[in-house]
Amino acid sequence: MSEARKIAAILAADVVGYSLLAGADEDRTLARLRALRSDLIDPTIDVHHGRVVKRTGDGALVEFRSVVDAVRCAIEVQNGMVERNAGLPPERRIDFRIGIHLGDIVEESDGDLMGDGVNIVARLEGVAKPGAICLSEDAYRQVKARLDLAVSESRRNQTQEHC
Repeated sequence: MSEARKIAAILAADVVGYSLLAGADEDRTLARLRALRSDLIDPTIDVHHGRVVKRTGDGALVEFRSVVDAVRCAIEVQNGMVERNAGLPPERRIDFRIGIHLGDIVEESDGDLMGDGVNIVARLEGVAKPGAICLSEDAYRQVKARLDLAVSESRRNQTQEHC
């Protein structure tokens, strides 16, 4: 199996509290996720030139050639979720956590991504607050002068994060 190393912007996202949502009403939760994918998420990824690498039941790993495109995509999705959650009780809201990293990754011959860059973005997504986006220091350096962002800084495991 051949592999290629490259630098890419990677976005990882998942649904906060997916198990609780699905446990309370699996059919409705799945229907809402499908609708979100077709109406908001997939079109937004396409507009910002992203490539869905893989989907999990409640999340996705997406590659972008530009960190600016990745962050714009994430902001658009999060803003769209605010609109879609308006008026819903908290226990029925779908909120995403999103992490973005710019780094070295390994692309397998089947298009799957692996390596340290993927591990870092997964950790960033895991520490993001519901409805928020968490950027690695490398990603933040690329976008801080290009986008108007409100950020808070934190340090975890020797990696500076901007959430």
